[in-house]
This record gives sequence, C-alpha cells and structure tokens, in this order.
Amino acid sequence: MLKIDNLYKKYLGSERFSVENLSLELNKGEIFGFLGKNGAGKSTTIKCLTGIFPFNSGTITICGHDISSDPINAKLNMGYVPDDHSVYEKMTGREYVNYIADIYRVSKADRDARLNQFLDKFNLQRAVDLQIKSYSHGMKQKICIIGALIHNPRLWVLDEPMMGLDPQSMSEILKKMREHCAEGNTVFFSSHNLDLVAKICHRAAIVSDGRLHSIIDLSVEENQKTLEETLWQ
Repeated sequence: MLKIDNLYKKYLGSERFSVENLSLELNKGEIFGFLGKNGAGKSTTIKCLTGIFPFNSGTITICGHDISSDPINAKLNMGYVPDDHSVYEKMTGREYVNYIADIYRVSKADRDARLNQFLDKFNLQRAVDLQIKSYSHGMKQKICIIGALIHNPRLWVLDEPMMGLDPQSMSEILKKMREHCAEGNTVFFSSHNLDLVAKICHRAAIVSDGRLHSIIDLSVEENQKTLEETLWQ
C-alpha cells in the first residue's frame, strides 16, 4: 500500500538530514501510527510521501506508483489531512468538497452520495452551505477529512488529526479510521497521543532525529504497555 525505501531529506542550508535512511512498508487494511518527539522528522516524512516536499534520495511508492516519477497516479490513491486544516475559507463546505472531487475525478453521483453520508456522520448538514471561515476548529478538521476521503482513497494520511478536537469529534474520526481499514484500505497517521496509538493502531513506527528507531507490533499487549518507554528512551 505504502512503501518508503531509504528516504533522505535535507532542507536547503541545513547541515544535517531531517530524515535519514528511513524505510517503512504499510500493509493493506492496517492502521499505522507514526510517533516521535517534536522535530523527529514526522511531518517532513509525511510531506515527502504526499509530494509536497522533494527529497534528496530514496523512493516512495503508493499502491505501486512512484511519487516522484508517477505523482498523479500516486496521489489519486491517497487522501491527506494536514496538521493545520488548510482550506479555502471563502468557499462553502460544499464548494470545497466539490472542488476536491473535481481534482480527483469523482463522478457527481459518487460525490453526492459520499458527501451526504459524511454530513450525517459528522453532523455538518447545517454548516455545509456556510463559508468555511465561519467554522469552528473541529468543523474545519471535519471538512478537511471529507475532502480527503471524497475519492475513497486506498491510503489515508493524517498529520496530528486529533489536535484541538472535542471528544465527540475524536470518536467520530476514530470510527471512520476503523471503517476505512475494514474496507481493505490503509491509514497512516502521526500523533503525540500514545494512548490513542496503542488503542487503535495495528503497528507503530518511532522516529528519532530523522531515523527509524523501531516498529512496534501493537497487537501484542506487552508492546502496548511499553510503548511510552520505547518512545522516550
């Protein structure tokens, strides 16, 4: 589903790599957590795999499509929710979702059916025709998620998706993560919430100073108990 092989990324003017020799492979139907301290390279890795940042060397493939040599097909198989819920705030929620659906070549019938389901799930029926600038933080995050899922991507990538959300919104998003994986898709998300990662993820990678420290199988109860110790050692 997602394969990162020997990824290196150095920012212009920097003397060190922000991501160094990082390799990961995610499976179909898996929720995969991505953990590390601030500055560990989590967001940089995500921006490389989504095609936002170029990288110095290595390969990233999404559903068999190389993000560097075949970026359009790679991105057609991926939905991305950034950590800052970047949206066009002068658009209404419906206009924004339709704009994203056009980019991802989603038919009108499919987008309308999916949008109606999401509006019910996230309780946005009354807000969808208002400008996004009037939305709360949680509502903006939800409309970003709808935009990321409107084309039913095989890989769903989220960068710190729960920051600033109320418990009900968090619960709705977690439920959608599980549903997405149950349909044979994959979720890859970064987080600082260790309890959340231990609860929902099948596996989690820990990065430190841009390097992969370890990959933990969270289906093993003992590994859940030692997740925090492993992260901060």
